[in-house]
Amino acid sequence: MPISKNSAKERAAERPSRRKIIALAAAGVAAPAALALPIAPAAAYQGNMERALGALQEAFASLQAATPNKGGHRERAMEFVRMAINQTQMGIEFANRHGGGGAM
Repeated sequence: MPISKNSAKERAAERPSRRKIIALAAAGVAAPAALALPIAPAAAYQGNMERALGALQEAFASLQAATPNKGGHRERAMEFVRMAINQTQMGIEFANRHGGGGAM
């Protein structure tokens, strides 16, 4: 039984083009890679916060080394610096958990 021109054209139209095959192959390669990406945000370097933390730690050490004859103000300043260190560390941890970043 001879093949008519219409049925050959119909079969050719049903076959996927090379472009479609390449696109499907690319999608098949890209999909597993996309699924492998971490869901949680990555920790970003907190340059300004890290420098501030270092400066606060140095300030605390200087206050600690100072003579205690300041009418209680040295001790109060040390407590404020301790609180600032704690808040700065909490800020860094928060940003790391939530993908925050900053200047280096």
